[in-house]
Amino acid sequence: MTLHELASRHGVATSYANWQGDHVDVPDEAVVAVLAALDVDASSDAAIATSLRQVEDADPPPVLVVRRGAPVDLDVDDVLCEDGVRRELGPDLPLGYHRAGASTLIVVPERAPMPEGRHWGWQVQLYAARSSRSWGIGDYADLRTLCAAAAEAGASTVLVNPVHAETPVLPLAVSPYSPSSRLFRSPLYLRIEDTAEYAAAPAELRAEVDALRPLVDPALIDRDAVWAAKQAALELLWPRHRVGALAEHVTPDLERFGEFCALAEVHGADWREWPEELAPHPDRVAFWCWLQLLVDEQLDGIGEGLGIGVLHDLAVGVDGAGADAWLLGDALASGVTIGAPPDALAMLGQDWGLPPWRPDKLVATAYLPFRRMVQAVLRHAGGIRIDHVMGMSRLWWVPAGLGAANGTYVAYDREAMLGILALEAQRAGAVVVGEDLGTVEPEVRESLDRCGVLGSAVLWFESRDGRFVPPADWRRDALASVTTHDLPTAAGWLTGAGVELRSSLGQLTRPVEGERAAAAKEREALLAMLSEQGLLDESDLVLSLHRALVASPCRVVLASLADAVGDLRQPNLPGTIAEYPNWRLPLADGDGRLVLLEEALASDGVRRLTALLRQVG
Repeated sequence: MTLHELASRHGVATSYANWQGDHVDVPDEAVVAVLAALDVDASSDAAIATSLRQVEDADPPPVLVVRRGAPVDLDVDDVLCEDGVRRELGPDLPLGYHRAGASTLIVVPERAPMPEGRHWGWQVQLYAARSSRSWGIGDYADLRTLCAAAAEAGASTVLVNPVHAETPVLPLAVSPYSPSSRLFRSPLYLRIEDTAEYAAAPAELRAEVDALRPLVDPALIDRDAVWAAKQAALELLWPRHRVGALAEHVTPDLERFGEFCALAEVHGADWREWPEELAPHPDRVAFWCWLQLLVDEQLDGIGEGLGIGVLHDLAVGVDGAGADAWLLGDALASGVTIGAPPDALAMLGQDWGLPPWRPDKLVATAYLPFRRMVQAVLRHAGGIRIDHVMGMSRLWWVPAGLGAANGTYVAYDREAMLGILALEAQRAGAVVVGEDLGTVEPEVRESLDRCGVLGSAVLWFESRDGRFVPPADWRRDALASVTTHDLPTAAGWLTGAGVELRSSLGQLTRPVEGERAAAAKEREALLAMLSEQGLLDESDLVLSLHRALVASPCRVVLASLADAVGDLRQPNLPGTIAEYPNWRLPLADGDGRLVLLEEALASDGVRRLTALLRQVG
């Protein structure tokens, strides 16, 4: 009986193949720490033996996920289906969540909905897309404007960064990928003037609200100033809230979220430092619930007219100090965070500081926390993009204090999670996109294809053996883009701005001359491929890059508003925090001049890209 055997029984890897394909042994210390996060004692040989016996004596899993039409291996005669009808156990059971004796039987479809034909659209960092009417940050009304303009031009979708809820206590978290809750959405993006309470307010109150509009920093998004102003405005409008509408909107989950927000504004943003005796004021709980009513009202109907609708990005995790970690209890592991092992882009590995799902707790609850999260994101969506979709197969867990390079992989039931995702997507009529970039096991992509999850084809990464792959050879079942939020923009890549930025911040692992030469070689290789394929226009290289997307068979093709206006700066530079203004850069042109949303939509760059993308079909 060994540590390796115990780890294997709990889905904890003791070795893995790195990004270069080399075998790497995981330090025993890391394996023991990850097992401890799963409440498995591996601290001694005797403890390991006891833990192995506990595995052998454990009851069978209380949940079974099966594809519709497949045989069901359960020792029961009938099933109580979710519609309240009892049916005979068999392969013709309807889709849904059913009770089979003491077990939950989840019947899922073969595939998520797949878009017919080909489609195009825009991708946008919503906070950056400020308009002349927004309060220093792009908002839900700006998203509605963008979607309406896209639909009028013939687009099918708009991909937006995560709009998950942050903890509403200053200073606000900056990254949309480290939210407080994935069950609720951010009130930071509210358009105050579009609330029913503002519309019904007397002129003097509206003037008082209007006067709170913050001065806009042309260089950076100041979330704290924006939120301070918006919260003050909302506090003025709160006495006029619609009591009946709020009462109808509140659910047990929302009330608990409201309690978290009310407690956080008194005791601080980290619930782990709160006192034991807690008594949130009912009026403050109601206030925070009301904000979610306003958010839902402003998101309702956005994307109508688009063939697919809005693609909402789902962050890979949540802040361990935030609302979901407080609400979900031990469904999230403690003492560990998620990240990525060392690779070419991050030689020391990555630690994202977010607690992972506990796979054992997901199974024990019939995946209820996961189901609720997916349902919440899909409520106002035509589709969902899953950041780091490989996390439904395995996640890199980093034990506290050991460093990102000394973590290990923990396995999840990929078929169960993808099946539930397909079920929720089918019920919502939504498309599913998985961000499957980086090191991806072949069987993961096979599962994604089988379950109807579109992959991600990013131009910078579509290469083999130093040569860029002709677009005709790209995957059909994928969403294609030139870049992502973690990579240089089109203009930034073409000019080498990304290399210079990383050099200035000391991020390079070799002399800058070597990086410049490598970047130039890569650029020449890509432009050579475009020329060979008849896609290169020397007078407009950004347009040429997008021609590759159009020439591909990919089902969905997206262009970025930042690329349309020539922005040189990438939204996020991995591996930095204070050194770079991640997630705080407003839309700007190649000279760094602020570009408002109205100006962007009327720009030559948007016009040229729209004309090109309309050829997708």
